[in-house]
Amino acid sequence: MPEPQPPNDLSGERIKAAASETVREGTDVRAKVQELTLLALQRQRFDRHGMREVIRSVTEGVALGAEKSRTDMRLAMSEALTGLDQALRTSAEAGHTALKQLTASGKDFSDSEFKQALANLRKLEDDFLTTVGQVTDAASERVQPGLRDALRAARRTGTETGKQVALSMGDFAQKFSAASMDATLTGLEAANEFGRRFAMVASGILGGLAEALRAPPPEKKEKPKEP
Repeated sequence: MPEPQPPNDLSGERIKAAASETVREGTDVRAKVQELTLLALQRQRFDRHGMREVIRSVTEGVALGAEKSRTDMRLAMSEALTGLDQALRTSAEAGHTALKQLTASGKDFSDSEFKQALANLRKLEDDFLTTVGQVTDAASERVQPGLRDALRAARRTGTETGKQVALSMGDFAQKFSAASMDATLTGLEAANEFGRRFAMVASGILGGLAEALRAPPPEKKEKPKEP
């Protein structure tokens, strides 16, 4: 049987179906979920709403696929969430790079836009864990324990997404005073969008990072044998 491939039409239902088939087959789950998530994120606007929709669709697919998993169900779910986390870390990296480019260019990128983008970027890990938790609560009794274990482990050890977000926050911490930043972030956290210009730049960077991850490693040339 051929391996499940990421769908060209990445609607929520297609994303869910692809994630489900990947977990059901149980082969190379982490890498395939990571690739599927990155493809889905590239098709969405770079904002919190789009990212949450992708997280939800992938996690719902993982829960469905685990019901019919041909391998260790708990391991498959853990690997799937790790792949999802790795894809979101790449998104956070793209957002970080986009902010650096926009602030370095000095082309009419206001402090307010910067703070809005940074405020929403800061919420990415929380959105990830909260959305997975919501899907877990709605999952079947058979699947819930494994998903809860994977989610608990992610909260305990910290996610790669959260580490990348923390790096971004630290990198820009000197740009504004702590009091100013905290007040602005609190006021902006309800916003769903990062801002049009930031979203466009970050989406382009995310596409490049995803392509680099998909590229096969260069072949190692054999050294000529000594005569």
